[in-house]
Amino acid sequence: MNILILCTGNSARSILLESILNKDGGGRVRAYSAGSRPAGRVHPQSLALLSSKGIDTVGLRSKSWDEFAEDDAPQMDVVLTVCGSAAGETCPMWPGAPVRAHWGVEDPAAAPEDSRPKAFTEAYDILSARAHMFLALPFETMDRTKLVADLARIGRA
Repeated sequence: MNILILCTGNSARSILLESILNKDGGGRVRAYSAGSRPAGRVHPQSLALLSSKGIDTVGLRSKSWDEFAEDDAPQMDVVLTVCGSAAGETCPMWPGAPVRAHWGVEDPAAAPEDSRPKAFTEAYDILSARAHMFLALPFETMDRTKLVADLARIGRA
């Protein structure tokens, strides 16, 4: 199952979830991330946190969702948005027929500098818990309606 995780800047939350799903997915999923207005670099705190969790950060980069609209791009089965509601942040929308769900998390990069490490850890913990709830599902055999409902439930967790 191919999963695209979207956010605005593609430097923190979407990178974290992409990394968690790819590390812990056991080959059942392939996660990608992108942004509607990419920051151009992965936030250093994202890289430090992932490294501290033993997750390889080689190849991670902030990229535009335009890369996934190309003819040769992988076909997405699920599109997750992870934008939060603070500061009127707008989540990008993905066209087409993939299953879509929202797993909003506040932007840890927007936290005051002195509380940013804690904000990144909290975002990671929320996204990791949701990723593991998803990976515990028999999603390969679920019908679309059940998958949509479970993804929405996980996003509220």
